[in-house]
Amino acid sequence: MTRNRAFSGAPWEPEVGYCRAIRIGDRILVGGTAPVAEDGGVHAPGDAEAQAARCIAIIAAALAELGAALSDVVSTRIYVTDIARWPEIGRAHAAAFGAHPPVATMVEVARLIDPAMLVEIEVEAVLTGREAAGS
Repeated sequence: MTRNRAFSGAPWEPEVGYCRAIRIGDRILVGGTAPVAEDGGVHAPGDAEAQAARCIAIIAAALAELGAALSDVVSTRIYVTDIARWPEIGRAHAAAFGAHPPVATMVEVARLIDPAMLVEIEVEAVLTGREAAGS
């Protein structure tokens, strides 16, 4: 079965040895996606909703590169540094996935790779029908 990979261009990918997303057949896995700004810094420090939206935008780009869309997402895992901020993060999640809700898990973690990062998201998508045939 063919494996196709998408890279975000982050300098850490070759250093750590990972890709943003991988497609194997009809399944796409997108690894933990942090709110990295275009310039490589942290997007919207202090704004959990904007950071979650940025994570989802990066995820959407990786999915598109592999022939999928946010509507193909069947599972999300959301890591937050302060679970009390779940409503903000939830708003961004609902804006992206509300029309086609996946299963979701949100957990609090001690910290992320940068202290200004409040959220990191990973997803799994499954293609069906015509899209899956392209595997």
